Amino acid sequence: MADEIPVLDLAPLLAGEAGAQARLGEQLRRAFTEVGFYTVKNHGVPESLVQAVFQEAERFHAQPLPAKLAMEFDQHNTGYLPMRGATTRMNALGTVYKPNANEAVFFKRDLPANHPDVLADRRFRNQQRWPQLPGFRQVINDYTAAMQALGCRLLPLYATALGMPADFFTERFRDPMFTLRMTHYPQQDPTTADQEWGLAPHADTSFMTILAQNKVPGLSVMLPDGRWVDAPAPAGTFQVNGGMMLHRWSNGKFLATPHRVTNRSGQERYAIPFFMDADYDTVLAPLPTCVDAQNPAQWSPFTYLDFMTEYTGRNYAEREAQRRAKGEVELQGA
Repeated sequence: MADEIPVLDLAPLLAGEAGAQARLGEQLRRAFTEVGFYTVKNHGVPESLVQAVFQEAERFHAQPLPAKLAMEFDQHNTGYLPMRGATTRMNALGTVYKPNANEAVFFKRDLPANHPDVLADRRFRNQQRWPQLPGFRQVINDYTAAMQALGCRLLPLYATALGMPADFFTERFRDPMFTLRMTHYPQQDPTTADQEWGLAPHADTSFMTILAQNKVPGLSVMLPDGRWVDAPAPAGTFQVNGGMMLHRWSNGKFLATPHRVTNRSGQERYAIPFFMDADYDTVLAPLPTCVDAQNPAQWSPFTYLDFMTEYTGRNYAEREAQRRAKGEVELQGA
């Protein structure tokens, strides 16, 4: 498995070594056309910060249920989603599975109360709610800043890999949308039915997902030949994959590789995936380098809001219905 998911070493890039961007861009191109995942090492993110976020995830989920429900999942896709609170539909592998056996809390950018997008009540640009846990907010903000910085360092490699100017994506990620998901997967009975998952087989929505390595196994990846393989977890690295936004932007050239989670480790499992996307108003249309007479554009142009409104309506349909039943209004536009 170690040689099936490519490893990108960022040390030469961070050192400014000549030719590093071109070499890494080619490695990234192969990763996304052959596997859909890659491992990144020597990335510059302190391991102490990564472990601090895992500790905060455990601390959040150890709270009594009423404390977590006080941050109920909302129309902005932030807040707490209880155990089995969502079913994988959109980006699933053609099957609607049972509700996922996990609980999670979601955070986006920590915007101030007087931010124009907060005042305008733009969907997915809300003021964050925080648990009553001392130090929690600072750790999460430090981590999301580090993840955004890492994601932005990788963007020129994506441009190189797709034959675009080196600053193409950088110009469209000046204020990128992102979500940090902090997930708790309880132990699953080894005899649990095959179609009951911690997280059912799916492709991500994101342009880029950066996943800190987990000491407790459970993540597996479906390779293009249909084989499911356990994801490697080299210490001090991140797994990076692309989702449907990258897949559509590249006109299907780059893979959005399905993956799943099953926790039969005998331990509690926590995960802290960071999902990064382009600026809120950026229009994503198939890149000109990915469109020709033999490969016409497969998707119409769309924005983050367009895609995430569709995703939320399908994967969190039950939560949306509950809000409507309580008289809450679902915001559909800017």
